[in-house]
Formats: sequence, structure tokens, C-alpha cells
Amino acid sequence: MTESIDVQPDDVRLIRALQVAPRASFASIAAVLGVTEAAVARRYRRLRADGVVRVAGIVDPGALGQSKWMLRLRCRPGAVEAIADGLAKREDVSWVALCAGGSEITCAVRSRSREARDDLLGRRLPRTAAVLDIHAAAMLRQFVGGRGHYWVALRGTLTEEQEAALGGDAPFTESPVVARDPVRLTAEDERVLAVLAEDGRAPLVDLAEAANLTPGRVSRRLRTLVDRRVVHIDVELAATALGYHAGANLWLRVHPSAVKSVGRALAREPEIAFAAAVSGPHNLHAVAHCHDLDELFEFTSDRIGSLAGVQSMEVSPLLRHVKQAGTRLSGDRLA
Repeated sequence: MTESIDVQPDDVRLIRALQVAPRASFASIAAVLGVTEAAVARRYRRLRADGVVRVAGIVDPGALGQSKWMLRLRCRPGAVEAIADGLAKREDVSWVALCAGGSEITCAVRSRSREARDDLLGRRLPRTAAVLDIHAAAMLRQFVGGRGHYWVALRGTLTEEQEAALGGDAPFTESPVVARDPVRLTAEDERVLAVLAEDGRAPLVDLAEAANLTPGRVSRRLRTLVDRRVVHIDVELAATALGYHAGANLWLRVHPSAVKSVGRALAREPEIAFAAAVSGPHNLHAVAHCHDLDELFEFTSDRIGSLAGVQSMEVSPLLRHVKQAGTRLSGDRLA
């Protein structure tokens, strides 16, 4: 993040309000924060224009009956940037980062059909000459990230009374990553989701126009899509704007009997932005954001390393973040 970006305490309070209720009106947020509606709107637009925050509707393929995968690609020197850029352009790749001295790419694959997933994992990547090795891990249980469970670094920014006044989604509960009763989307649903992917705060009238429905009908359908976990309204943040300059992938080997307890413990840590149980030799994957490398060392050695059941851990610093959720990054800013 360039030095010209100056995130003020009132900016952080607004960001937290959006985490709690991402589609709340500016008037509702203003009433809770004790400022004017115009001030909230002006501050939000500046944060969005500066690449600090973006609100977007993110489709969860698990609700459609499809699995989610984490990939680690070991690539030839000189080819990493091009491969990462190509992956980031795909709609079904939601996270791309360069790690391990620039020779490794980590990405999350969230294909909405088995055919698209098999094409990427089984044909395209293995045939790419610059890809030396592929490790694919299926996501088995998500503890942090996605609908209803926010990165807790901003917890305490607002009072409990303020957060209660904002309302928001129901509290996060762990559930199967792949729904046992998949949702079948209609053409109207697809058009609503396309608009939300561009702007998660799009007004109901815009959603209704896109889907050729009345605002009342589109409101009910959106509520159903959210309740069935088809889509969650994600508040994407540029972590460096909040002072977190050292990010890392954490790959943990945990005793099978402790995977749930360690995953839930990670979810309570303010440094952890994402955590999930995955298949493979490392059965827990997490993404940590710390202020600097010294803090990352202290956090991983003292607080993660001391958790009961943790047998080993690989810390892979993020050299460059290319894409997160549904948004490309330009430098340290959301593009």
C-alpha cells in the first residue's frame, strides 16, 4: 500500500460495520456510528477507490454440490508470474499467491462444475511444461473465511451493542463443505449473482432489473440464496492498509483427533484470515497476516506451535498476493 493511503480509526469502524452487515444502508451504518449518512458514503467511496475495501458476492460451489480444492504448484524459474496471472484470470480460481522464494504458487479452485474442475486439475495444469509439480488438497471443513465468520482482527472496533444494532447474518456454524442437498440455480439466480459479483452492495432495484423480477421477489430470492449458502457477501480488505505487512501460508500436520480443536482455536486468533481442514499430508491450512516477520515468528512459534495436537508446521511467506476471493490485486491494492 502506498504511503498516501491513510486509514483513519473511523475508516476501520466503517469496515467493521460492513463486515457485520455488508448490505446495510449508509443511513443505518451512519446511525450506529453516530455520523452523517453523507460522511459514511464519502468515506466508503474513498476506501473503495483507494483499493482498501471491496464488497462482492462470492458464490460457494459447495452449495451447488461441488468440492473446493487448494493447490500448490512448483514452477520453473521465470514462468511463475505468467502462470499466476493466467490462473487469476479464471473465474473459478479465487485465491492466487506467490510463495517459497517465488517458485511456488498457491491457489484455491472453486469450480462450479465437475467438468471445469477436472479440466483444470486433470488436463490444463499437468500439461503446462513450466509446472514441475502439483499438490491438490480437497477442503474438508472450513473454520475461518466466508459467510458469517469474519477475520477477527477487527473485533472490538465496535461495541457489542453497535454490532447488534447492525444485525447481519446469523452466527457462523460449521457445516459440510459440500452440501448434501445441492441447490439448482435458475437463469434469474445467475443474473443476480453476476451483479453481486461486481458489487455486493448493489441495490435491490438493480438486482431486480437484471433478473427481470420485482424488487420484492428478488429480495426473497436473495435471502434464500444467502440462507442456502449459495452466496455470501464478502468484505475484501487490503491487509497492508491495516498495517499487516507479513502474510504467510501455514501448512500444519495435526493429530487426527485434534484437527477440529486446532481449527477452532485458529479461528479465534486475530492473525488468522482463513483456516480449513484439508486432505493430504498437511491436514490443516491457514493464512496468517501479521504486522512484520518478527510478529509472524512469535505468533507461529508461541501460539500456534504450542497448541495441543500440532505435530509440525511449514510457514511459507507470501511474496506477492495476486488475487483474493473475487478480486485481483495491483501491488498491495484491490484492483
